[in-house]
Amino acid sequence: MKLSNILNALGIILVAFGTILLTPIVVAIIEHEYTSILPFITAALTSTALGLLFRKYGGFSRNFDNLKRNEGLLIVSLAWIVTAAMGAIPYLFYGLSPLDAYFESVSGITTTGATILIDFSLYPKVFFFWRSLSQWLGGMGIIVLFVAILPQFAVAGRQIFFAEAPGPTEEKVTPRITHTAKALWLVYLLLTLLEIALLSAAGMPLFDATCNAFSTMAAGGFSPNPLSIMGYENSAITWIVTFFMFLAGSNFALQYRFLIQRKPLPLLRNEEFRFFIFIILFVAVCLCVSLLIDGTSTFFNAIRDSLFQTVSIITTTGFSSADFALWSVASQTILFTVMLVGGCAGSAGGGIKVIRVLFGLKYLQREITQIIHPQAVLPIKIDHKTVAGDIQRQILGFLLFYLVLMTSSCLLVTIIEGDATIGIIGTAATIGNIGPGYGEIGPMGSFGGLSILTKIIFILNMIVGRLELIPFLAMLHPDFWSFRKTRS
Repeated sequence: MKLSNILNALGIILVAFGTILLTPIVVAIIEHEYTSILPFITAALTSTALGLLFRKYGGFSRNFDNLKRNEGLLIVSLAWIVTAAMGAIPYLFYGLSPLDAYFESVSGITTTGATILIDFSLYPKVFFFWRSLSQWLGGMGIIVLFVAILPQFAVAGRQIFFAEAPGPTEEKVTPRITHTAKALWLVYLLLTLLEIALLSAAGMPLFDATCNAFSTMAAGGFSPNPLSIMGYENSAITWIVTFFMFLAGSNFALQYRFLIQRKPLPLLRNEEFRFFIFIILFVAVCLCVSLLIDGTSTFFNAIRDSLFQTVSIITTTGFSSADFALWSVASQTILFTVMLVGGCAGSAGGGIKVIRVLFGLKYLQREITQIIHPQAVLPIKIDHKTVAGDIQRQILGFLLFYLVLMTSSCLLVTIIEGDATIGIIGTAATIGNIGPGYGEIGPMGSFGGLSILTKIIFILNMIVGRLELIPFLAMLHPDFWSFRKTRS
């Protein structure tokens, strides 16, 4: 591992992020919130200065052509950690403690949507704009953004691009990674603008439409309304957000082929996408029936809320059209099942991912069949293609470590908080980058009352969950930390 590569890459990212931190100043001027200019100037200058300092100690090199895999993994991991730290600086000016500011920033940039805020009336509009913008930046991936806009990563982008999204499949839109990154961001931007327009047309104020669209397409869940989407009391808005959450949880590479290249068949024939739709419809129907049996909702509201909340949770967005923390245990249990699924590979959604769940079911089916037919050769196929052995091992390893991390976090938080609900649901919500849970940390609740240790554990969960465990697991191996000197 070459330290100069790490410092230079992080330096470039921090300088670019410093420029992005100036964006909320435009909102502050438009909304006449002039006292909110200083927080973002301070954050931008800090990020830029730290970036230049890293570049100085890295030798101001622009050559990343020989970037190693472990260097790419470390750059990606540190990029999320330090950009979240820079994004937390403005929050310090609004009375948040350093830990709470970092929690809110990590929750934003990892698109988790778990908030420590209690009284939304204490904060100006630019505060909520930055929360949603930070989610939008993290939704498609901080690294994917910088690979798209920074020419320095034209070659090295391949290592860090796949280090950030280490899923079992990487859908290539174009032969060059920089072109792929730009293509993904093009779809992401166009869908965001379309949602803003539709929400505005449905009666949502333009500022709220912008913030909610940022959070929707990022599968994030931060809203300027303390009651989330429910607070707008508008069925049209609820259905619009449902549709765009669904898109946010679908594979953007396949959407690019559908929308830009006019090739719908790859999306419609995709086995993961079809399974994604099946899960949503099946769980939504079960949830709708449960709500009707409980008698807590009218027929049309039950249909709307069951579909909205199923899509919101499976895509890990975390918006709410109703306070599901008040639903019956049966309804909450049905909703919890999709917390353990997540969005499609190549989407803005977090969680385990539909493709891994699909593989897991096919793997179990094969094992059951081989009990009866032990000599049979039964390859596992997805989209009519045999899943390679190394990919199978990667998926099984991911599922095992996901379970280990989730169990460990759950036990620790339960012991610290003395509440199994916070331990189980809070862990699932933060590792899966979902956001709200039940009870105290429900959609109308807050993570602000949790202990310091619990917040630290949940911060780690959010970062590790967003990186899909692989970089974190790689760092546990001693060979990962093998540094080499720079040749003169």
